[in-house]
This record gives sequence, structure tokens and C-alpha cells, in this order.
Amino acid sequence: CEQHIHNIDVGCWVKGAYPVECNGMGGREMREGGDATKSQIFDHTFCEFTFPDGTKMFSQGRHLKGGWNHVGEFAHGTKGTADPSGQIFGENAWKFSGQRLNGHQQEQHDLIEAMMRGEVYNEGEFGAKSTFAAILGREACYSGKVLKWDDLLARGKDLAPGIDHYTLDSVPPVTPGEDGKYPVPVPGEYDPFV
Repeated sequence: CEQHIHNIDVGCWVKGAYPVECNGMGGREMREGGDATKSQIFDHTFCEFTFPDGTKMFSQGRHLKGGWNHVGEFAHGTKGTADPSGQIFGENAWKFSGQRLNGHQQEQHDLIEAMMRGEVYNEGEFGAKSTFAAILGREACYSGKVLKWDDLLARGKDLAPGIDHYTLDSVPPVTPGEDGKYPVPVPGEYDPFV
């Protein structure tokens, strides 16, 4: 889910909420030619996130050469479908016709405008929660289990042990084994709580 954290963020923004649980699946077919000496992440994932009201968000990501490639989001409702990048299809059809701004530029505008008004502009909580939603998805895919947000937050493994003391010379939290390969998670065996 590190591959599509931004799309998960957009989905949570559209919903106006964060998921309470997730189940997922994924694997590693083509990344570095299957060579575990380079990394350990999956090259394809699919997550089903459940929100507090029971609604679902489906999120898929993949890095596969030669396959279909699409980056985007769609919200489906009883009266149509919305593409958050600027279009609604269905009963209340609409298409954005204004000037498009780069999202990175827009956040700079928002920051400067807040500073000029003497306000604090901080999207840290949104960023942290969206990051955790992606971690929830990844851990669900790695483990093959249904994971609850509160359980993973309270008891999940420390992904960066000793981070307060990291330096440029610190040993990374994940290193290759004696065989030179990184540990690749196996659904059904990987435990997100150990």
C-alpha cells in the first residue's frame, strides 16, 4: 500500500472519515524480477477498507510491467459516480471547468495564506492518519488477516524501533538475512503484532 497511499488519502478525504478495519491480499510477482536481495515489498495489493458506518472503500495498487496502468479514484453512490479530480457522472452530472492547480502548489498557497492571517496551518494529523490507513492496508495484505485500526494502533509491531536515536549510521530496521535476501512477508504466516 506504500504504492497508493495518496489514493487511500483521497478516498478518506472524500469519505470524511478513516477506516476502522481492513482486509487485503497481494503478492510479489515481478518486483526486481522476484529478487528479494533488493527489497521486500509487494508489487500488487488489493484492500477492502470498512468505515465506521459500514461503507467500503476498495483500493488496489500495482507495479507490474506491461499491464494496465491507471492512477485515480472513483466514488460510487446511489445517484452516480464521482471522479474527485473534477467530474460527476450520473443524475447530477458536472465537470470542473476552472483553472487546475498543482496540489503541491496549492498546499504552498494554503500555508502562506494562513501565515499571512497569523493562523497555524498544520495538516499533520491528516497526514498521520492517512499514512496509518495505508499501513493498515499493507499489514492486512502482508498478514492475510482482517485487521482493526484500533488493534493495530495499540498493539502493532514497532516499524522503526529506536527512531528517537537514529543517525545516518544507524542499522536499518529491516536488513537482508544471511542469504542476502530481505524477509518477504507471506500471508497466513506474517504476524503484524510481533
